[in-house]
Amino acid sequence: MSIRVLVAEDQSAVRAGLVLILGSAPDIEVVGEAGDGEAAVRLARELRPDLVLMDVSMPRLDGVSATRQVVSEGLADVLVLTTFDLDEYVFGALRAGASGFLLKDTEAHGLLEAVRTVASGEGLIAPAVTRRLIAEFAGATAAPPDAADRAVLDALTRREREVLGCLGEGLSNAEVAVRLSMAEATVKTHVSRVLGKLGLRSRVQAAVLAQELGI
Repeated sequence: MSIRVLVAEDQSAVRAGLVLILGSAPDIEVVGEAGDGEAAVRLARELRPDLVLMDVSMPRLDGVSATRQVVSEGLADVLVLTTFDLDEYVFGALRAGASGFLLKDTEAHGLLEAVRTVASGEGLIAPAVTRRLIAEFAGATAAPPDAADRAVLDALTRREREVLGCLGEGLSNAEVAVRLSMAEATVKTHVSRVLGKLGLRSRVQAAVLAQELGI
């Protein structure tokens, strides 16, 4: 089945280029286009795409606020587009529930693979870049966790805490499997359980939490 994508980008030329690239893939279908954040949320409600490719900086409603609405309503996964790899607004979007982020200068092949990755539930687009983002913002801005904060970990088994720690380092499922000497399918199961127990929507949120708690 095709991955149904809504493209939200205020610059018409950039949006047209994204649509052209996405439309060239046989397994991806662009179901709508939005030129601002409000339109992105409205179309997400109407079209129920699998994924919203969301620009951070847009008029009427910024990408962070639009991401928060789309995710909170369970309308679609969100892949954030940004010009800068360490943009504080991107961190805000990840905290709002985005499943990953992508630089606008990414090659066409990278864009298609990023869409497929997020749609498959993997979430972390480029582990190395995501690690930088998490370290820069979560590590720099998070307050020292208190007992109440760390109490959320009580619901996790020892193995699940180890998996959460790996997510905090930005590791992919394959890398976690190697680190913890387990099958990749088992890693996916543990990740799903961690997200469910902690009430998180994405691997990226789990990574940020792990960093904030110092796991």
